[in-house]
Amino acid sequence: MGVPMASRLVAAGYVVCSYDADPAARERFARESGVATVGSPVEAAAGARAVVLMLPDSSVVGRVLLADGLLASAAPGALVVDMGSSDPVRSRELAAVAAQRGVGFVDAPVSGGVRGAVAGTLAVMAGGSEADVAAVMPLLGVLGGKVLHVGPVGCGHALKALNNLLSATSLLASAEALRAGRRFGIDPNVLLDTINGSTGRSYSTEVKLPQYVLSGTFDSGFALRLMVKDVGIALGVAEAAQAPMRLGERTAALWREAASTLPDGADHTEIARWLDEELERP
Repeated sequence: MGVPMASRLVAAGYVVCSYDADPAARERFARESGVATVGSPVEAAAGARAVVLMLPDSSVVGRVLLADGLLASAAPGALVVDMGSSDPVRSRELAAVAAQRGVGFVDAPVSGGVRGAVAGTLAVMAGGSEADVAAVMPLLGVLGGKVLHVGPVGCGHALKALNNLLSATSLLASAEALRAGRRFGIDPNVLLDTINGSTGRSYSTEVKLPQYVLSGTFDSGFALRLMVKDVGIALGVAEAAQAPMRLGERTAALWREAASTLPDGADHTEIARWLDEELERP
């Protein structure tokens, strides 16, 4: 998602440079976005007013900020904006370290996928102080169609995880309904068209099932194992809030089971195919 996001920032007049640990990814990033690449996180942060991170999890974020030296090289008054799906507890810890060095921290995860990144219609959930979020709001407005300040640091990542738990649960339930309807003799396209005009509609029935499951492409661009990670974070949020989730636990168990059998690079929409095959087993 970083490529279309960076491209939008350049088109809006921002001066952008990029870094990725993978040289091939850096080359692709430069080719597809037109953004200059640098050779290290330290170079990326040098002189920047804002450093935007789009990374897979908190362990990588922590390594980039601390072990790789990005935070130490950031100028006082700069802002780190973590737009990946990280652990909110770890985000608060990193924000405290950043504050000691005079650097602000905003967690601003997004929803909407690659398609939303290209169109600039992402939903952005920003957590941080009023001043820090206000400072980065123009940048976030270029990337998202709906940008909300949802609370102090960590609240953005917590809300994103809860959103993805709902998304994961909805996809499972919708895939089961699709399978049952098809086996009963209902055309799957008719089933989805009808549901999408009724109270059972969701993003899964409107987008994921018709575009990625019925088409057989399974290429939404969001990995199944990232969904497993996000669902786990959501359960951690619930545990910290002393609000147990019985359905959430069952959802997590099914996603973990699918991840144990599907290939490492499986798209998250492949859980519909896995579910269909699993229910066919004697």
